[in-house]
Amino acid sequence: MTTLRPITGPDELDLFCQLRYQLDKELARDLAEGRRRPEWLWVALRGDHVVARIGWWTFRPGEAPYVMDFFDFDDSPDGIEVALKLFEAATAAVFPEGGTLPQYIRFTPPDWHDEPAARKVVTDRITALETTGARLLVERLRLEWLPERGVPSTPGRLSYRPVADRAELVGLMTQVLEGTLDAHSQAELKRLSPAEQAAQQYDEELLGYPSPREWWRVGVLGDGTPVGFVIPGRNSYNPIIAYIGVVPAHRGHGYIDELLAEGTRLLAAEGVPRIRAATDVGNVPMAKAFARAGYAVFERQVDMTWA
Repeated sequence: MTTLRPITGPDELDLFCQLRYQLDKELARDLAEGRRRPEWLWVALRGDHVVARIGWWTFRPGEAPYVMDFFDFDDSPDGIEVALKLFEAATAAVFPEGGTLPQYIRFTPPDWHDEPAARKVVTDRITALETTGARLLVERLRLEWLPERGVPSTPGRLSYRPVADRAELVGLMTQVLEGTLDAHSQAELKRLSPAEQAAQQYDEELLGYPSPREWWRVGVLGDGTPVGFVIPGRNSYNPIIAYIGVVPAHRGHGYIDELLAEGTRLLAAEGVPRIRAATDVGNVPMAKAFARAGYAVFERQVDMTWA
């Protein structure tokens, strides 16, 4: 007999972690700080053995689930079948009013395409979730800068000032969305205008970072014309380059390197042990800019959506 249920609380984290994934180490802190709830962490049990598990995470306490980031099953002959039954039961309970489910993300080794065991882990989950109506949206590079790599130098063509106010940054973000190579932004632009999407990202994401907004920088030419912006910050886990962009009129001149160097410099001056960032595999210009600035790929991320 298989029992499908959420964990009862932090005392059952050891049970939830019978199956292993790299985010296990963050569960206790996430529960304590409200980014997860016991009723969002479900297991499929046979006796005391966990056959499958599923879980959701959010940015801030009190908010709805933002991503599903646990979807695991053992190597039982019916492990995937049980996982899909668990998915059905858990989503019905966590989202009783239905609607579009939040995306699924899976962190992977950087070489998962070439390593058979890692490839099986990823493709098994993709294939299983496709049967529920999910589709692969994008694969992303997760990047890391370390202090020993040094702060990148630049020609110094730009000067920098803090973001003036919400209107200025939302306006620049709106411009940056023109011709964007970011898959998530492209998907959002199918239902929102650029201005609506920029405002939503400002309010729902950027304002949620606990780091000072005084870190946010606009890069300007000698006459004061804005070229782009960089948003250094901290999330709940690491210092990050949260957002960076060059407005269309000034693309193709290497300004992205200077903006990234400024964001890196600002965070490095805080004595951080690392800086994290991410970009789509298909966003080749941005990936190359990160590489030039000394950011290395330490893992990848697969994103699926039900939208």
